[in-house]
Amino acid sequence: MRGVRLTRPLILEVAVRAGDGAGGYAEAWQARGTVWAEIRPGVGREGAAMGAAVAVQPLRVILRGLPVGHDLRPVAGMRFRDGARIFRVLAVTEADAGGRYLTCACEEVLG
Repeated sequence: MRGVRLTRPLILEVAVRAGDGAGGYAEAWQARGTVWAEIRPGVGREGAAMGAAVAVQPLRVILRGLPVGHDLRPVAGMRFRDGARIFRVLAVTEADAGGRYLTCACEEVLG
């Protein structure tokens, strides 16, 4: 993969569930660590959240390849945080045959 510039630090977060004392659970996000990435935008679309129209921005997040099972290798359901911005991880695949980079299909909900 040519031209990759891993210049953006992102916090990789994983959802953790804790019992709420009433038989249910509360979901919180726990930081796994910082990864250096490049973010490439896709074509935006309109979505819905809580009955209101919101803009959904698909993105490709590219980061250095890591072996399956490594704590900092993202999987679907995790998210990246960049300050107040949140990028949900939808899918992860190797970007090249050598596994030097990973490409994460993500989306950011705006509004």
